[in-house]
Amino acid sequence: MAPAPIACGQSSNSSPNSKLVVRTKPRTVSAEDGLSILAAALDSSARVHSANDCSHLAHAIYERAGFPYAYASSSDLYEGVNKFERVSQPQPGDLIAWRGHVGIVVKPSRHIFFSFLRSGPGTDDWASPYWKMRGRPRFYRYLQNPARHGAKLLSTTGSGLPK
Repeated sequence: MAPAPIACGQSSNSSPNSKLVVRTKPRTVSAEDGLSILAAALDSSARVHSANDCSHLAHAIYERAGFPYAYASSSDLYEGVNKFERVSQPQPGDLIAWRGHVGIVVKPSRHIFFSFLRSGPGTDDWASPYWKMRGRPRFYRYLQNPARHGAKLLSTTGSGLPK
């Protein structure tokens, strides 16, 4: 006699009342999403409604583009926060962070980023002597679902709800 087929979400060594809940790895924003972040950055109304510093400007831009995160200082962003994943190859819309400064990548091939600079919101070259003097920047990409990853076997009641 052949063994009974395994139901979707059930492993061969689990009871009929166990269900495998698979949580996906967090997904980073797409290149297209990055362009919508850039559009929000270049929208002058987003700049007017942000405070006069780089971290509040970046936060306002991400909020306006539909990618919310809890406000974090530039130093916290440099160290890494829950809604962002550090990446080695930046794309438009990613965060660029130094200790004490943050911006948004505009054109990685030309090292161009947007931020609140001494003269106000604008673009600059992160490969210029001034930014090189600040140290090596870190790049971060927004995560769509940062808390959903891993897999867990849950015992369920007959109704399919966890016990």
